[in-house]
Amino acid sequence: MQPRLKLIDRYLTLWIFLAMAAGVALGYFFPGISTITNTLSVGTTNIPLAAGLILMMYPPLAKVDYSLLPNALKDRKAIGISLFLNWVVGTVLMFILAVVFLRNEPDYMAGLILIGLARCIAMVIVWNDLAKGNREYAALLVALNSIFQVLTYSFFVWLFINILPARLGLTGFNVTVSVKEVTQSVLIYLGIPFAAGFSGRYFLIRSKGKEWYNRKFIPAISPITLYALLFTIVLMFSLKGDKIIELPMDVLKVALPLIIYFVVMFFVSFFVSKSLNIPYDKNASIAFTATGNNFELAIAVSISLFGLHSPQAFVGVIGPLVEVPVLILLVKMSLWLKKSYL
Repeated sequence: MQPRLKLIDRYLTLWIFLAMAAGVALGYFFPGISTITNTLSVGTTNIPLAAGLILMMYPPLAKVDYSLLPNALKDRKAIGISLFLNWVVGTVLMFILAVVFLRNEPDYMAGLILIGLARCIAMVIVWNDLAKGNREYAALLVALNSIFQVLTYSFFVWLFINILPARLGLTGFNVTVSVKEVTQSVLIYLGIPFAAGFSGRYFLIRSKGKEWYNRKFIPAISPITLYALLFTIVLMFSLKGDKIIELPMDVLKVALPLIIYFVVMFFVSFFVSKSLNIPYDKNASIAFTATGNNFELAIAVSISLFGLHSPQAFVGVIGPLVEVPVLILLVKMSLWLKKSYL
């Protein structure tokens, strides 16, 4: 039986639009919301929001089966291709698109770069299943990307935001980040849920069994990511009431390079793997792992570095809004390409 996208995931774009509208309405009818938000902060950190961002990252990391990592050595060609597509092609392509489309809007450009550096670990399994990919292989790639993100995200942010724009002579790009602050953000918003997901998985499977963990625990915690994401969006847009007139055009500015990115990454990944005679099921896993992005991490880092109602955080929110409908179409394309796969 062909798997179908769950109702909650199928209408993710709608939920995000509704959360935006709810946030704007909240800010309009309750203008004191920003004062309340500030009272719940310690320094530059809003405590409820920080808890929400960590919860947003926990379910996808709890799903990762890190015991599959030793299997990576058994298929070095495919794993090498996947890592190259994710950490070289994907990051460079998003950087190029950010420069081409948003070079005159450095804050949005930085937000798009942060998305490109955050490789997908959440929705890959969903897209992979819908496209009839190899689930164990997709899980293995997700595990690899999780480790790579913890170890390298701070370096990539430093390279693609602090160094490359200046080397390319982008004088209008005046955004810089502190590597120390990026590292702190990664340790908090990726490191904490990573440790919780890794240790929780180990101890719960040991005490309750793998069947219970996968069939009971994971389905129970999975919606937390969406709830935390929608909470973040409502809070962000409650503080953006004065700029709401500008937002529709800004959504289009960010959406266009994202759409191009998803389409180009999918076809490049798919046909490169096909040319190397990688079987369809593994090819689908590689393609969708390379095509998707970890918007939860990009949003968390943007908010931590630039603030809750920053343009960079706004760009992060547009990501899943665009990703879901485009990836659904790419799943259909993958299944169509499967028919002629030799």
